[in-house]
Amino acid sequence: MDDADDIYMASWTGTIIGPPNTVHEGRIYQLKLFCGQDYPDNPPSVRFQTRINMTCVNPETGVVEPSLFPMLSNWQREHTMEDILMQLKKEMTSPQNRRLSQPSEGEFIHLFTSHYGQHTPLVNIYSRLN
Repeated sequence: MDDADDIYMASWTGTIIGPPNTVHEGRIYQLKLFCGQDYPDNPPSVRFQTRINMTCVNPETGVVEPSLFPMLSNWQREHTMEDILMQLKKEMTSPQNRRLSQPSEGEFIHLFTSHYGQHTPLVNIYSRLN
């Protein structure tokens, strides 16, 4: 949740760690999810804050286009924020997305993996959180 004072719990931040064996591997993606007044009857709006190249994401705005992302276009009120994040991660592994060239942003974890010894305490904290 973004704001502890948001009594409607409308604004959320999500994180997806890029799946292995794809161009997304080792990348950390931040997303904003916003639930309107008609949630959960209608889906939240979803926007990547981290730049990403995916077939269902508007490259200029980072907005996940509902018409291109079946979970949003076929929304069911039982779906959760976690379901959305898991489905987006699964979409990253699809044949049309797994090899798309990606913008340079989103490679923060490579700082840790390429200089592991220098950042071991941070890596350990990160590992415990995930």
